[in-house]
Amino acid sequence: MKFTIDEFRAWKHKKVTLLGMSGVGKTYLSSLLCGHHWFHYSGDYRIGTRYLDEPILDLIKQQAMQVPFLRDLLRRDWIYIRNNIKVNDLGPVLSFVGKLGDPARGGVPLDEFTRRQSQYRKAEIAAMNDVPEFIRKAQEIYGYDHFVNDVGGSLCELDEPNVIDLLAKHTLILYIKVTDEDEEQKLIERAQSDPKPLYYRQAFLREQLDIYLREQDLHYAAELDPDEFTRWVFPRLFHSRVPRYEAIAGPHGYTVTSQEVTGIRDETDFLDLLEKVILRTS
Repeated sequence: MKFTIDEFRAWKHKKVTLLGMSGVGKTYLSSLLCGHHWFHYSGDYRIGTRYLDEPILDLIKQQAMQVPFLRDLLRRDWIYIRNNIKVNDLGPVLSFVGKLGDPARGGVPLDEFTRRQSQYRKAEIAAMNDVPEFIRKAQEIYGYDHFVNDVGGSLCELDEPNVIDLLAKHTLILYIKVTDEDEEQKLIERAQSDPKPLYYRQAFLREQLDIYLREQDLHYAAELDPDEFTRWVFPRLFHSRVPRYEAIAGPHGYTVTSQEVTGIRDETDFLDLLEKVILRTS
């Protein structure tokens, strides 16, 4: 949605989608707003609890079946396994996505990794299509005044224009951009020090995998050290996503800097920043 300042101030039930790389402050803002009558919709939490719940459990059971004691308990239906995903701890989702590379070093073979990536993409699309219904639930069932959609950093990778159109129709899209080189480097270093599973567009992954294999004189993805490849590819993924975020925010939303976000301490600060960005782009 695009607004004049008067339209925004008159918008009784505000609905905002936060867009940007992981680590720029989306979940920080969402958690902060929770204490001010905002419903926090976490895209990754919805993915894990609704659309990937069964595949995650299947993966866990597959591992458990390799342990004779657990296999017997599972087959006799004497135990059950469930996910314990939290908004601020998405460990089961990350474990499902996994890291490409040598299985002996905790990696996932290329064919299986590609399959899981496809499942995650479909799940993220489905979770974003649920946003209008959760906007309704937030107001009619839970009594929240406002709604914040905390999306995963991979939203820009989906190549699904209908999702962006849907979010733009129902929410104000706010892209949090890293503009300071030192801050950008810190974000990259933080991701590299503790490499986490990532979603990649297929074309991007194929291109970067070929480059990495040539540079390391390797022949197969199964030879990769999963953590080393994830560290190597993250800066390239970061920079490839920036123009994609901008292509969404330009026609459909607004852009603020991560430095501006760090100054937000409460709902008033957040709304003041939204008014500021509306004024400077009108």
